[in-house]
Amino acid sequence: MTATIITSAQNLKVKQLMALQQKSSERRKEGLFVVEGRRELEHCLDGGFQIDSVFFCPAICGTLPPLSADVKLYEVSASLYEKMAYRGGTEGIMAEVKTRTLRLSDLQLPQNPLLVVVESVEKPGNLGAILRSADAAKVDAVIVCDPLTDLFNPNLIRSSVGGFFSVPSVACTSEECIAFLKQNGISILTAQLQDSSLYYDTDMRRATAIVMGTESTGLTNQWREAADAHIRIPMLGRIDSLNVSVSAAILMFEAVRQRNL
Repeated sequence: MTATIITSAQNLKVKQLMALQQKSSERRKEGLFVVEGRRELEHCLDGGFQIDSVFFCPAICGTLPPLSADVKLYEVSASLYEKMAYRGGTEGIMAEVKTRTLRLSDLQLPQNPLLVVVESVEKPGNLGAILRSADAAKVDAVIVCDPLTDLFNPNLIRSSVGGFFSVPSVACTSEECIAFLKQNGISILTAQLQDSSLYYDTDMRRATAIVMGTESTGLTNQWREAADAHIRIPMLGRIDSLNVSVSAAILMFEAVRQRNL
């Protein structure tokens, strides 16, 4: 495979990659997103995503991972790579990857699934952290309802540390998700302070969806009304809430504990 050598930050391919990093509108228009770093790229390949282009600096990255023959290769200098990279320590390699959008109907769930649902979470770093924990807990899917950030945001990809590629993730409306969960007999457990039971007193061994809202306003009424049970994490200090990704991890691993008793 022969690489095209790029020496200038004004090159159109470099400009496109940087636009993909910065603009969700560009990601939607091109159907591409950026993966930065060898480990992340290897997770991406393991997840079956299709690589469009790879930019690499030989002085930093060494050999390339196995790539299909149709991947376009671009060799850049260390100084140019430094300008292109969103963060340091990414092993001198990044890629443009074709987006792959899942729908609720695409999910292939086991008989007793464990799902995590998040409503209107704003920060891509929180979503990425939830996906990372979801991978560790072997959650069957993460459903993002009424999203305020796109699922291909580079901060989400990075903070998931590969979880984005291993855990099926779907974006949809809350109405669509509630209907899907009800139709499939999946118990809806909403995390909320009001009218709730302690999370470890709630059965999570059956088909379960753990539903989280925003840290500032929590869940909307449609989720509270659709719930089969309301659960809460006891707060023993003065602060009345946790970061949503921390809360989600606690609840996921309670489900893991119950299912492995």
